Amino acid sequence: MKWKQFRLKTTTEAEDMVSSMLAELGIEGVQIEDQIPLTAEEQEQMFVDILPDTLEDDGTAYLTFYLDMKEDAGNVLDSIRRELEEMREYLDVGECVIEESETEDVDWVNNWKKYFHQFYIDDILIIPSWEQVREEDAGKLVIHIDPGTAFGTGMHETTQLCIRALKRYVKQGDTVLDVGCGSGILGMLALKFGAGYAVGTDLDPCAIAATHENMEVNGIIKDKYEVMIGNIIDDKNVQEQAGAERYDIVLANILADVLVPLTLVVLAHMKQGAVFITSGIIDDKEQTVVEAMRASGLKVLEVNHQGEWVSVVAKKN
Repeated sequence: MKWKQFRLKTTTEAEDMVSSMLAELGIEGVQIEDQIPLTAEEQEQMFVDILPDTLEDDGTAYLTFYLDMKEDAGNVLDSIRRELEEMREYLDVGECVIEESETEDVDWVNNWKKYFHQFYIDDILIIPSWEQVREEDAGKLVIHIDPGTAFGTGMHETTQLCIRALKRYVKQGDTVLDVGCGSGILGMLALKFGAGYAVGTDLDPCAIAATHENMEVNGIIKDKYEVMIGNIIDDKNVQEQAGAERYDIVLANILADVLVPLTLVVLAHMKQGAVFITSGIIDDKEQTVVEAMRASGLKVLEVNHQGEWVSVVAKKN
């Protein structure tokens, strides 16, 4: 099978935001090329002993993505260019030249597996299903994750911020809603931390499939974790299915531009005293999200940072 291949020139400063934007548009498997040296932790995760010499970071990044030959590339590229122009108002996105070519079938859904190995987030062991739990880790809290094409291995700073906040606030028997569930990692960890029931929503059918697969390998039954496809911001069916004033905790690891309209919507789904845990916020959007929460009547409990990413936790009074 042939694919349309696109290579977008941007900046290292913008590469995370641009790749997140592409994911929001339904584009999967983005490949990032830059000259930022790997950290010692990243080298350890990749199990690479000898790395090629690289030039100094020149601030340039290339994002490669693929579209099915049947897809209307013109409409997709128009959407990408509109989003990039909006980003340009607050972020240096660079030239944004997009080169187009064709390529034969690429197994980019599975090629990443060679780089994803078990690792810890504090005392939690995240491990792919193709690796075995070591004897010394037998007593740890273990979660198996095969993200496939869905976001959420736990390696990204935004996911880690959510996990740590969730662990602090979840109580035994809580009901949890994860908006944009991706691989299902947050909902499954909520259950492992003691929650009684979890619901996940996502726009991407791949996320629903990935969550169901991850639930199976973690022994989580569908009676404990319900996932549904759709946009809870404007889809009445999803809103009704999710239920009103039902949740003790709502999670949203999504871009700030989505969090702002989402905040007013999730209020209707939160119990009195419920906690709203958000992440996916680039640091210069922190105040925008904080102000949106306060404007909706939520009390901001804490703001946490990891790298250039921010998590805001608020409470429904």
